[in-house]
Amino acid sequence: MASKVSEQESIPVSKVQRATKFITTGAKVGGNYVKHYAKKMVNPALNKEELHENNAKDIYNSLSELKGSALKVAQMMSMDKNLLPRAYQDKFTMAQYSAPPLSYPLVIKTFQKYFGKSPEEMFESFSRSAVNAASIGQVHQASLNGKKLAVKIQYPGVANSVSSDLKLVRPFALRLLNMNEKELDHYMEEVEERLLEETDYHLEVERSREISTSCSEIPNLVFPTYYDELSSERIITMDWIDGLHIKEWMETNPSQEEKNQVGQALWDFYHHQVHNLLQVHADPHPGNFIIQKNGKLGIIDFGCVKVIPEDFYTGYFSLIKKDLGMKEEELEKIFYRLEFISDRDTPEEKMYFKGVFREMISLLGKPFHVESFDFADDGYFEQIFQLGDRISNDKMFKKSRQARGSRHGLYINRTYFGLYNLLNQLQAKVTTTKPDWLN
Repeated sequence: MASKVSEQESIPVSKVQRATKFITTGAKVGGNYVKHYAKKMVNPALNKEELHENNAKDIYNSLSELKGSALKVAQMMSMDKNLLPRAYQDKFTMAQYSAPPLSYPLVIKTFQKYFGKSPEEMFESFSRSAVNAASIGQVHQASLNGKKLAVKIQYPGVANSVSSDLKLVRPFALRLLNMNEKELDHYMEEVEERLLEETDYHLEVERSREISTSCSEIPNLVFPTYYDELSSERIITMDWIDGLHIKEWMETNPSQEEKNQVGQALWDFYHHQVHNLLQVHADPHPGNFIIQKNGKLGIIDFGCVKVIPEDFYTGYFSLIKKDLGMKEEELEKIFYRLEFISDRDTPEEKMYFKGVFREMISLLGKPFHVESFDFADDGYFEQIFQLGDRISNDKMFKKSRQARGSRHGLYINRTYFGLYNLLNQLQAKVTTTKPDWLN
């Protein structure tokens, strides 16, 4: 439960207020660098660990007060273990569970605006404190007609500040991600599109129903029911799903069989969406999943869904095939289509980037190349981190003058690395089903 002490009484909503917060944070980060280099003059052997920790703390504290897109970007970056120094990963991971919640008067204000009533007038019981607070909204527990409910409330101002926030977060992202500006802008457009969708709660309920109905035949999955009469464009009311998040569940020492059951449900859930629906729950962080006592997996958040264009899907997954039995010119066409290479590349660059992306996709495709895959194999994840490290430090990659890879790949890669990461946390061995044409 959120403690009263850490509750937030207001959110900076206007562009000026939000920009001021970013500028103050930028000044703090600048100050941290000055302190670091002053100490380094005295002690040349000093590494950047303390600097990273101070920056991570200052940036996270600011973003968690602002809520919204900026905090969401931090959360996304923490999921990609290759991108950030550990201090940032550890701090930004908190965005998935524990941003400071809004105080109760602000919650009442939101209800009054959308329903003309307070939560007490609508529900038999309603928790005054949030039980979970993340980047876009917070969740309260309620009850009505004997049913236990989860009520998700979007933070004020989040929907209107997506575009301006992403512009403000740009300098931090450039510095932290070690990307060039063209590359960052290429992806920011995609991030903005997804985040705007994520603030549209009507769309979320519609997609939740569509995907959960389509996945209802998959064994060991549980989805909440959504209640239209208790929902609006900034409030969603759904069934409460009792259970534990993956980390808590693993602490109960489940058997290997139980871990495999949950892992299989997770794999099957993603397999069906990607290959049959061509749209996918693209936010596979641990906060979005609940494991029940009976070992069933509850899916509790459909805010971020990526629709996969068919030509991207075909090109991407044809590269994941174990034996790339296609001719070089066919392969070249796919690399062009997925924007890994372009006409602006020199022959040397083309050769280099084709090699790099082949290696990356073949590594990502490893679980697809076998009948079953043991995600407890930390060696596999070590290979992924080492490849990411090697590439990001490679001169050829650093001096590249253009963004690499279709923007559609941003959320698809993120979905698969996020899924693999969850399966690794579960230490699960799963049957890696794939469509017939991929075999």
